[in-house]
Amino acid sequence: MPRQAYVNGRYLPHGQATVHIEDRGFQFADGIYEVVPVRQGTLIDEEPHLDRLERSLGELRIAMPMRRRAIKLILRELIRRNDLHDGFVYMQVTRGVAPRDHKFPAHSTPTLVMTTRRMKPHREAVLRDGVSVITAPDIRWGRCDIKSVALLPNVLVKQAAAEAGAYEAWQVDDEGRVTEGSSSNAWIVTGDNKAVTRDATHAILNGITRLSLLKVIEAEGYSFEERPFTVAEAKTAREAFLTSSSSFVMPVTRIDDAPVGDGRSGKLTAALRKHYMDYMTEQGAGG
Repeated sequence: MPRQAYVNGRYLPHGQATVHIEDRGFQFADGIYEVVPVRQGTLIDEEPHLDRLERSLGELRIAMPMRRRAIKLILRELIRRNDLHDGFVYMQVTRGVAPRDHKFPAHSTPTLVMTTRRMKPHREAVLRDGVSVITAPDIRWGRCDIKSVALLPNVLVKQAAAEAGAYEAWQVDDEGRVTEGSSSNAWIVTGDNKAVTRDATHAILNGITRLSLLKVIEAEGYSFEERPFTVAEAKTAREAFLTSSSSFVMPVTRIDDAPVGDGRSGKLTAALRKHYMDYMTEQGAGG
């Protein structure tokens, strides 16, 4: 069966899934998106992702395209049609189609698009040896807490990371403190084995994997702290890792080509990844 997508009430072959040229998502990046992981055919953290979807839409004053229950039905139907076991569903909502004008249109209907993508398991060598990140100035706007489709600064630093042979770029504010990655949240582990990640303000996107891992950390009795940390502190940390809906918990073993700790995945990072993978498996069993 060919891969299918959902566009405004229709399931279509992926290659035929299109939106109007005057859709405000295309013209102005006037929209938001969500990425929901799928593990063994089950949506992971579905409710928190939909909560964030609704919050981001509210911040941009875009109406929900339909009731949450209807969105859930479409998510499951798309997973079924694409026979998706492990991967993710991408959702995008824009303000809709209107003649090009910066101000909000008086009347418009939100555009809803959904697609799926399969995801291969992370290689054991990557989990053992970790990945590298570079650092770059954070040039994004002041409302990074909104999951906007306006991702050009993220694209630029992700490309810089790729050209440097790195997995990710950690963005840095004017005070030398790490905000987050181009598509992930940043973490370090201190010398006293405390997990540290930046507190969720307008400066970062409050990742759903980040939130779930914080709950796992607390449930398992590990120490953690939500606060900013500098690039210098990260480079001298015992361990470092990143979290996202596609990387889950990924060890970071080099920052700007300097090794973190002994240059291999640390014990706490490995333990937290295992706990998080178990957490996802439990959701699948419960679904």
